[in-house]
Amino acid sequence: MFISQFAKRVSALCGLLLSLLSTAALADEAALYGPSAPKGSAFVRSYNAGSENLDLSLGSLNFKDIAAKGSSDFKFLPAGSYSASTAGQSLPVKLVADQYYTLVRLPTGALSLVDEPAFKNKQKSLLRLQNLSDTPLTLKTADGKTEVIKPVAAKARDEREINPVKVRLALFAGEQKVSDLQPLALERGEVVCLYVTGSADKFSPVWVKRPLAAD
Repeated sequence: MFISQFAKRVSALCGLLLSLLSTAALADEAALYGPSAPKGSAFVRSYNAGSENLDLSLGSLNFKDIAAKGSSDFKFLPAGSYSASTAGQSLPVKLVADQYYTLVRLPTGALSLVDEPAFKNKQKSLLRLQNLSDTPLTLKTADGKTEVIKPVAAKARDEREINPVKVRLALFAGEQKVSDLQPLALERGEVVCLYVTGSADKFSPVWVKRPLAAD
């Protein structure tokens, strides 16, 4: 009988210990990855193409103190209709479930919602050109010999899957190089977007990607 009671106590203690370890593991996972998005969520980040820091609100979301030419990570909220607002500017938006978006403050101060189709190929990287300028633009290797993304019309986007490599690229308007770009080291499964604002006399190209800690 004594042995039976002892065995029950040991079993209860083991169960309690496993429960505590499981709770701790879940807490660690939540701290590392953040809360999981509920089904039917939409995902939004913000990119600040302006010259001053940005504070932006969208429904329950707040994007705080985003530096000029800086961006946030994606946040989630229920799909639906909302109004984005910042510094006297507002923009009504409709967000679709399971879709990704970038909410951009343009150099003029106006807001624009840009679609960011999801990328699920874990073996490749994705380069995307978001051309918010008024001029068709092309992404090529820095020497201009290889076209990486074909000409993208003004206010449009295009993209290309490539192998994860280190690469030096440049932005072209027709045959004219308009800007050398910062070197990239692409990772598997990573999406890197080149946001281009401005006009033919002064383009502003900026690489936008998720923070390293977001992985």
